[in-house]
Amino acid sequence: MRYVTFALDTSLGPFTRAGCLTAAGDVIDLNSAYRSTLSDKLDPERASAVADAIVPPDLIGLLGNGSLGRDAVTEAIDSLPTDTPGTRDTSGTTLVHARDAVRLLSPLPRPTSLRDCSAYEKHIANSTRGRIPKRWYDAPTYYKGNPASVIGDGDDVIVPPGVDKCDYELEYAVVVGKAGRDLGATEALDHIAGYLVFNDVSIRDVQFREMSVGLGPAKSKDLDGTNVLGPALVTPDEWDPHEEQRMRALVNGEEWSVGVTTTIHFSVGEILSHISRGETLRVGDVVGTGTVGGGCGLELGRYPVAGDTVTLDIDGLGRLTNTWRAHEQHEGTS
Repeated sequence: MRYVTFALDTSLGPFTRAGCLTAAGDVIDLNSAYRSTLSDKLDPERASAVADAIVPPDLIGLLGNGSLGRDAVTEAIDSLPTDTPGTRDTSGTTLVHARDAVRLLSPLPRPTSLRDCSAYEKHIANSTRGRIPKRWYDAPTYYKGNPASVIGDGDDVIVPPGVDKCDYELEYAVVVGKAGRDLGATEALDHIAGYLVFNDVSIRDVQFREMSVGLGPAKSKDLDGTNVLGPALVTPDEWDPHEEQRMRALVNGEEWSVGVTTTIHFSVGEILSHISRGETLRVGDVVGTGTVGGGCGLELGRYPVAGDTVTLDIDGLGRLTNTWRAHEQHEGTS
């Protein structure tokens, strides 16, 4: 399954809906599709209420319903007469939208929480000139970010005034689908809802200054629009980071970075297990695994500039594309 969140323009303004992608890349409205399956069992008002409870239009709410929600989604998709764009139910509600008729947002526009690890040894070595702290090997290191700073595929990354080093970071992230605490590494894998591409945009000019104080990144990672997630949440039955998956970053179509998921030092299970010690993982938590070795401008000695388009491409997860815009350009077009 490839879950998405999309914005649908209506006469009452834009509605945000949870959906999934068809094989052709079009978008199924899951809440409407499930309501349609109930239409011959319940009157319209009750069908809407039941659908809103079991397959809500909010993706975190849907994930929180666990197997009940997943089974209902499967039933709704299997009951569709066709998955071609324009498919409607008997009331005229559109169940399948053409990809270009809606706007994809981040699958989780507002995660429950946001953490990012640094689990790739080569990235640390490249970033520290080989001086990897011995304690780095003890456990997965991470910081907590700003869940309100998330944007999605196609959104602009705004380069703050006076910044020369607005960097990309080539990562994938884990989304938690079941709450848990004090999990073992194998047990933690059962708590994963899926994976998505993560561009951990980093303002290096600020990061170098603030981390010299000794507390870790803050403003350099958490400005509005500096955590990019998308394009879809891919479920574990369709994607496994422990199999070799190629990761690439392109700037204006030119390949800058390339790596593979299997070069990670700590496994996904180990990362989630460590985070869950004495701290409850919750549905909708996003955990970045870290930048793959060679996966950012800092390691290469060059950075995207305003006007550049950055694409992160991970086999099986898709392509996440954003354009760097100068703050002045953004202000002038708002």
